[in-house]
Amino acid sequence: MNFDYTPKVQDLQARLLAFMDEHIYPNEGRFFAEIAANRAKGNAWVPTALIEELKPKAREQGLWNLFLPRSSRAPEGLSNLEYAPLCEIMGRVPFAAEVFNCSAPDTGNMETMERYGTEAQKDQWLEPLLRGEIRSAFLMTEPEVASSDATNIQCRMERDGDDYVINGRKWWSSGAGDPRCAVYVLMGKTDPSAGKHQQQSMLLVPSNAPGIEVVRPLSVFGYDDAPHGHMEVVLKNVRVPVANSLLLGEGRGFEIAQGRLGPGRIHHCMRSIGAAERALELMCKRLNTRVAFGKPISSQTIWHERIAEARCMIDQARLLTLKAAYMMDTVGNKVARTEIAMIKVVAPNVATKIIDWAIQAHGGGGVSDDFPLAYAYATQRTLRLADGPDEVHRNAIAKWELGKHMSIPKTHTDPLDVPVTRGC
Repeated sequence: MNFDYTPKVQDLQARLLAFMDEHIYPNEGRFFAEIAANRAKGNAWVPTALIEELKPKAREQGLWNLFLPRSSRAPEGLSNLEYAPLCEIMGRVPFAAEVFNCSAPDTGNMETMERYGTEAQKDQWLEPLLRGEIRSAFLMTEPEVASSDATNIQCRMERDGDDYVINGRKWWSSGAGDPRCAVYVLMGKTDPSAGKHQQQSMLLVPSNAPGIEVVRPLSVFGYDDAPHGHMEVVLKNVRVPVANSLLLGEGRGFEIAQGRLGPGRIHHCMRSIGAAERALELMCKRLNTRVAFGKPISSQTIWHERIAEARCMIDQARLLTLKAAYMMDTVGNKVARTEIAMIKVVAPNVATKIIDWAIQAHGGGGVSDDFPLAYAYATQRTLRLADGPDEVHRNAIAKWELGKHMSIPKTHTDPLDVPVTRGC
């Protein structure tokens, strides 16, 4: 495996780093100040002017839709391996990915539409998403069931003539708070009498369809992530036409979810490495500039140990991410499922630990919003649940490993061939 960055990627890295230095880092304060100002006016759910100002600049510089491989609709898209170092750079600032039209859940939803949608569906939804004109949400997790096992999903999508009638309650519907959110990718049950993994289907549902109510935003350690938001959504007798809403076919929701969650998981991990790298930088700078008990804090050996361990952990996580990306490109997501599961466990845990150390190095300031660390910690800690809790991924990894050494032929459906969502 050769993980050397090609000249093309090196050029994109240089341009992206320059863009971050010129437009992203200097405007971190403005981004959150805009949201605070909107909140003070009574509505935090308003797109920031900053993001809308920066999007055309990113597009002009060729830093747009880099995440989508092998799509004629997005010729600028890169392979997973090529995209990894660029996604890492974007992950250094929480809002940066949206500037380049590379933010979740839109990236996963766009990949889903590109892979499984009809041409009419792509014209209606994928094209405006690729242009950055609208946003989207992914509705899978439910509050009444343990959604770490997606076979528990109860949302019903019943056929009534030429329509589906949808009834259910979803939560942690990331992106559904944004007023630009125009479409939901929704997973629910179309046939409860079918086999365990053939009961579910996926539909494209307009967010303004009658019967949809966005109940509330869910906060993460006190952050509501406005204007993006993680919303609780109720769907009551929502009607959508079968012809232009169903993805791939009835009973194929799990198949689609596996295809969608693979890239989504690794993109999260790429950004996690960027967040960890920035936390290490901030930690070192802080330690070098603070004096306690007559000498720089950086001279304390406990911090030498933490810095050294952080460097080892980040580089190990990056190499595992690159391996997973390489395998996704060469042998496909299904074959690379072990590597994807491993990095989904490793990267958020690495980032969370290093950010925690950086918070400690900053003292009281570290838990305030004067520095980006508290928000970064909240985001990374959440990723240990999003797209499947650590425990489910570890269980899957262990069973795959045990399976290598079993002599009994596999004659049943692997229970691990299922998608997992946010957890309980």
